[in-house]
Amino acid sequence: MGKEIALPMVGMVMAECAQVGLMIMGKAAMSHGMSNFIFVFYSNALASLILLPSSFLFHRSERPPLTFSILCWFFLLGLLGYFAQIFGYTGIYYSSPTLGTALLNLIPGLTFILAVAFRMEKLHLRSSSSQAKSLGTIVSIVGAFIVTFYKGPSLLMAPSHSSSPHQLLLQQSNWVIGGFLLAADCVFASTWLIVQASVLKKFPAELIVVFYYCFFVTLQSGIVCLVMERDLSAWSFKPDVRLVAVVYSAVFGSAFQLGVSTWCLHRTGPVFVSMFKPLGIIVSVVIGVIFLGDTFYLGSLVGAIVIVTGFYSVMWGKAKEGTVDAHTRGMILESSSQKVALLSNNTGET
Repeated sequence: MGKEIALPMVGMVMAECAQVGLMIMGKAAMSHGMSNFIFVFYSNALASLILLPSSFLFHRSERPPLTFSILCWFFLLGLLGYFAQIFGYTGIYYSSPTLGTALLNLIPGLTFILAVAFRMEKLHLRSSSSQAKSLGTIVSIVGAFIVTFYKGPSLLMAPSHSSSPHQLLLQQSNWVIGGFLLAADCVFASTWLIVQASVLKKFPAELIVVFYYCFFVTLQSGIVCLVMERDLSAWSFKPDVRLVAVVYSAVFGSAFQLGVSTWCLHRTGPVFVSMFKPLGIIVSVVIGVIFLGDTFYLGSLVGAIVIVTGFYSVMWGKAKEGTVDAHTRGMILESSSQKVALLSNNTGET
């Protein structure tokens, strides 16, 4: 595929690993009594402090002009991201990181639909590349639901494993509420990807965009926290898992994960970035078996194979689309050269 696709692929795999860890750490922090509103505020505030010097130093020589219109786009980006984080963490609190990772795979389909609607992605039903991207998106979503909702016989079982499913289904009512909240998170996340792609065209400085995003999320979440969390004791936290979760969220969840995702988004487009969401399922299964003592079922294996199949289908479509575009540009340049040569010959004959 070349470096143009290889580097974003590696970056998105690392970003998705960080995303799965962020879900697990966020669930742990809220399980220890930390409010999701305060968790979002602290993590984005710390991420803003980290990104402030690095972003402006990295773009010191190629910094686009910052206008009021761009700031309004940054504010909208922060607002969409804030709603996505609040709905996401609340949904994880009511359900589990496993369900959160699974429902994130709704993002590719939603993003693909939005990208086509806003003409950010080409869709020609007779084109093999468009067919591959469309089919790959659907297949990846199907695989995500297989790996989550179909278990089948167990293939690998940890010695300390308990067959009771109470960790996944504590209460059916909370599970349904969590599912709806996580679905709303996917809607906001898909819209966020589309808006961010548009912002990067107007302001092509990835780290500065991520900084302002975290900055506006901090302001918005701070205002909400002042209204929702009036107990001062809720703002304090001891050096325990909550502090570790906040630091992890700021460094890996916001600064690293968002920075890498934004860099890849600028170079490949929103559909390419969102298609890596199914890999989070595979990462969560591996972490569950090795570190959490979960059981690896046949459904997990089948679902992972389906996800990878859909993933490579979209990658093939993106690569073929890039080849066709390059060939088309070459034909246009060749045609233009022929026209120039013909005009020169006619001028000489005259």
